[in-house]
Amino acid sequence: MKIRAVLFDAYGTLFDVHSVALAAEQLFPGQGAALSQLWREKQIEYTRLVTMSGQPEAHYRPFWELTRAALQHGADRLGLDLTPAAEERLMNEYRHLSLFPENREVLAELKARGIPAGILSNGDPEMLAVAVKSAGLAELLSPVLSVHPVRRYKTDPAAYALGPAALGLPAREILFVSSNAWDALGATWFGYSTLWVNRSGAPAERLGPAPHFTGRSLREVLACLGKPRTARAAVAFP
Repeated sequence: MKIRAVLFDAYGTLFDVHSVALAAEQLFPGQGAALSQLWREKQIEYTRLVTMSGQPEAHYRPFWELTRAALQHGADRLGLDLTPAAEERLMNEYRHLSLFPENREVLAELKARGIPAGILSNGDPEMLAVAVKSAGLAELLSPVLSVHPVRRYKTDPAAYALGPAALGLPAREILFVSSNAWDALGATWFGYSTLWVNRSGAPAERLGPAPHFTGRSLREVLACLGKPRTARAAVAFP
């Protein structure tokens, strides 16, 4: 089995969604981490509600809108006074999320090896474009795929099917990388070769099959691909 391209989840994998906690803590002392956690959990829950509704096209809302609704719900849960100014400040943080420290190095190495590296994300196109540009990754990531055209969020198969269609490769020849265990599982079910970046040392999902690879940072991508051969050559699993 050969890996010919890599697709990354964006939020939580390339971009640290909990980097918003610092601004949240400044606005709501003692509640920043809790708000960040609730915000993220509700954001993902809303994507599932939309996709599982039975009429996803009718109930679909762009990820940016779901992110805002999730922030509002998290503030309500914690009894916080989320003023319009505070809401906009926190939403703007989502446009400029921090990168994990090793990411740029890994993406640059993939480019040097001639291995296409892109994004497949729940984020809507504008949201992703701003995040990628803000992080200075535009020259290292292509394609940048959003689920927006199919109006279904991961783990719906229609969302994962965007990768093979864009790259012109079978899913098994694409390494799908996510720090979200549920996303790695969904991609494995779909047929991708998968890497779960388990940064926090979380327990594995009890549903199977397990991802093909597990690591603690994005550097594991390079380990999965093995030693480089020549530029643009297919790379086999070790």
